[in-house]
Amino acid sequence: MSRGARTDIEAVEAANTALYDAVEHADLDALQNLWMDDGISVVHPGWPVLTGREEVLRSYALIMANTDYVQFFLTDVEVAVHGDTALVNCTENILSGGPAEDDGSAGPLVGGLVVATNVFRRAEGGNWKVWSHHGSPVLVEREGEDDDEGGIDDGDVQI
Repeated sequence: MSRGARTDIEAVEAANTALYDAVEHADLDALQNLWMDDGISVVHPGWPVLTGREEVLRSYALIMANTDYVQFFLTDVEVAVHGDTALVNCTENILSGGPAEDDGSAGPLVGGLVVATNVFRRAEGGNWKVWSHHGSPVLVEREGEDDDEGGIDDGDVQI
């Protein structure tokens, strides 16, 4: 278990929070320490499956290098621990920002929702490490826009 965690569930919650903190702070060193050494995979929204430590960490390096600002607000967090494996399902409420405007003002902020599944394994020493991350965008209707059938179509989608 990690320092300060009284239960495996608390330790997994702390490891899950550390994953998002590392991305928010563009801390590739911290991110590298959070992942298992081998057998890992990631699916970022809209990306193919990436496997292996080199590919997974490279994907995060690319995301962090090309994102000026990102903040995650996690909701609907559910943690299940089964022996040395843990499953975290959550909703990533993402706020990200683009490059600064020509006049020096802050760039545009964009919000999005991603449903994520993070799988952790207990590593040697008892620390929980990320084994797999899978993120899927949530399609939502824009307020005030209804189509004739009451459903969602490509014109009504925000990601």
